[in-house]
Amino acid sequence: MRAEALVEGVEWRVPRRRRRSAGTLAPLHQCGQATVEVLAGIPALVVAGLIALQLLAAGYTLTLADGAAEAGAMALAAGRPPGPAVRQALPGWAGDRLDLSVDGGELTVRLRPPSPVEGLARGLEVSSSAWVKRPGH
Repeated sequence: MRAEALVEGVEWRVPRRRRRSAGTLAPLHQCGQATVEVLAGIPALVVAGLIALQLLAAGYTLTLADGAAEAGAMALAAGRPPGPAVRQALPGWAGDRLDLSVDGGELTVRLRPPSPVEGLARGLEVSSSAWVKRPGH
């Protein structure tokens, strides 16, 4: 659309109202798409967090097994039974998750980490061994 020239030789244009092209507006079926994507991502974040916590628990369990094996070896070196020393070195929850074996001067502590899934705990079982020269041997 052209406006009349107020000054001779100069053309004036009235700016047109720009229309948005069809590609710049979100289609109606995509409204709320970000909300759906966030809601779908929440379970993935929860699962990733649970996996991280399970791995941290396994690492902590290994530290506990190391300390328990050392306590058991010290008891063996002193000529005492290692079982009570190993159990005293562990927190209460670990008592039913413990396997202790002694073969000569080698003491091995196997410990399953806390887990909501028992099969997973068996798969993440950690062990720590200590060797000691027993008195009189």
